[in-house]
Amino acid sequence: MGRILSIDYGRKRCGIAVTDVLQIVPGGLATVSTHTLPDFLREYFAKEPVDKVVLGHPKQMNFEDSESMKYIKPFVNWFEKTFPTIPIIMLDERFTSKIAQRAIIDAGIKKERRQKDKGLVDEVSAVILLQSYMESTGFLK
Repeated sequence: MGRILSIDYGRKRCGIAVTDVLQIVPGGLATVSTHTLPDFLREYFAKEPVDKVVLGHPKQMNFEDSESMKYIKPFVNWFEKTFPTIPIIMLDERFTSKIAQRAIIDAGIKKERRQKDKGLVDEVSAVILLQSYMESTGFLK
């Protein structure tokens, strides 16, 4: 059994979260610059078994794709060609950044650190995305 990996894809940075090998517990893995994401994934997949990837699907309030999809579609095409045996699942990511910001504040992380560590929201968003996927498929109760 392999891990489930999630990506909160952004134009500058991508938050990445992953489950344990039993696919029970989601946790933050990293925040990487978007231009280094392909290399990061190649290296990670070479070391760790991954069964599937959950990718945030940015949508507007009316459920139509947001403007960000024009940046994500080329990545999806590259991923499907590069890793044809790993399914990629698009999951509605509306509000994940807001929920992540609230979770970080509720965790007591000081404003100074939140301002310095811009990638923290991206990584926590990826965890929320992964947790949402796991809950929707019955992995988490």
